[in-house]
Amino acid sequence: MRPRSTVLAALVTALGLGLAGCGQQPAVQQTRSGGQADTSSQTDPAARWADGYCSAVTHLVGTLANLPTIDPSSPEQASRTSSRLLSAVVDGIDQTVDGLDRVGPPPLPGDEKARGDLLKQFAAVRSRADTVRQRLDTATDAAATKTALSDARATLDDVAALDVLQGLNATPELSAAGKRAPDCQQLVVPPAPR
Repeated sequence: MRPRSTVLAALVTALGLGLAGCGQQPAVQQTRSGGQADTSSQTDPAARWADGYCSAVTHLVGTLANLPTIDPSSPEQASRTSSRLLSAVVDGIDQTVDGLDRVGPPPLPGDEKARGDLLKQFAAVRSRADTVRQRLDTATDAAATKTALSDARATLDDVAALDVLQGLNATPELSAAGKRAPDCQQLVVPPAPR
């Protein structure tokens, strides 16, 4: 399974363009199944866990698909709107981490490492996004604003580099469980017809 990396990459590219003052990207809409597992996953602990995992990471994917736009009309506006965007990223990561905490460790032995590694990556990216947001909010001159805007673009690149399915693809068993979980299908790009 592959996350909709093309959607994430397109969002980050568009956001980078906005930060550079080159234009804005219209919002992309994200739909999801609502967290309802089918009856087969109710009797399948691995599929139930995978469904909860995918439901949790959908918060971040949904956040990224509906980020506020950046107004590049002036450095002040770019700074203010970038701060709002980074606040949305922080909130999306917080919701995802809360969801992953509620799901808990996978039901299969030895599969917790990938989930733990992903949680550490989320924490690092969240910390950086929050730090850059604070710098944008307190920048008092053009040089500080320009540096913070550049750091905001780098932070968005970090967000786009997150592999939200890392914990699910940790083992063949969990990957197979993800294929049986309805919410995971929302995060997967279907294979191209040949």
